[in-house]
Amino acid sequence: MKEPRPLRIGVLASIAHRTPPHGYGPWEQVASTLAEGLATLGHDVTLFATADSRTAARLHAVAPCGYEEEPGGYDVKVSECLHIAAAFERADEFDVLSNQFDFLPLTYSRLVSTPVVTTIHGFSSERIVPVYRAYDDIGHYVAISDADRHPDLTYDATIHHGIDLSPFTFQDRPGEYLLFLGRIHPDKGTHLAVEVARRAGLPLVIAGIVQDRDYFRELVEPHLTTAGVTYVGPVGPAERDALLGGALALLHLIGFAEPFGLSVVESLATGTPVIAYPLGSMPEIIRPGRTGFLVDDVDGAVEAVDRVGSLSRRRCLDDVEERFTAARMVADYAELFARVASASSRSTRSGMSTKANRTDASLAP
Repeated sequence: MKEPRPLRIGVLASIAHRTPPHGYGPWEQVASTLAEGLATLGHDVTLFATADSRTAARLHAVAPCGYEEEPGGYDVKVSECLHIAAAFERADEFDVLSNQFDFLPLTYSRLVSTPVVTTIHGFSSERIVPVYRAYDDIGHYVAISDADRHPDLTYDATIHHGIDLSPFTFQDRPGEYLLFLGRIHPDKGTHLAVEVARRAGLPLVIAGIVQDRDYFRELVEPHLTTAGVTYVGPVGPAERDALLGGALALLHLIGFAEPFGLSVVESLATGTPVIAYPLGSMPEIIRPGRTGFLVDDVDGAVEAVDRVGSLSRRRCLDDVEERFTAARMVADYAELFARVASASSRSTRSGMSTKANRTDASLAP
């Protein structure tokens, strides 16, 4: 069987954080995993990211560092515009542009003949949907979960995120604490994790960036004087791995339809089951009674804490190895990019629209 030819791929990352991020930065982490994986497969990859990014691909940088990591270091809008423009000014060098940035690059997409595949990392607001809708006729959209598909848009695939397992250590014997890991924001339910831990009679470790300071001050900080509730701040990879692996369970009591949830998969990779509300992608990621529990309220979460000891932590890791590896994600994207590039080449020769002839192929397992 003939091997598929290597593709020339431009990967456009966000410049909010370094690629890969030092700590928090899920979009940049996905862009990094994708770029490195494609390069390993032999594709010719150029990563458009911050100058301090780390990659085996070619790096093109405008911004010196992530604007969230050095607030006020430069004008964000100016750098974002120059960053996106740099990718599109070089578009004819690529077979495909992988847009991991958000909706703004779509506004450049009619100006180039290179197909643009946009991974939609969620909708921050319904107000951004008109941009996706305006380019639906030529855009190639990837959903990161079936739950996050918008009914007004046409998708080429659903591709669940995958993670590199090497930074995560499987722990068969956890400690006796519960963990909250993520943005400290009402949407993430930090205060609910505090309530569950209190009622379960277990210590709680809280880790992550404070995104809503009023919320933190009013509903989280007062509990830090309580025995057993600890806030350790944002954590780097090594501390993240240790906290996840040592936890009895990860509490993910979200209050919104989360598009994916990398921390959930990372928790399972260390063997730690997850207790979550069944919103957004959670029913696609968590297998109730096998890798965690989906609960409807705090009472259900407290009851689930009592049951996590019955779950096999090895089966949590097995599920990640089966469904959520970086290799699987990269292979899915490589297949999609080859299909899009081939269709674009044919349509260029025939003058036909690639969108009109494409079929939606969900590549999620």
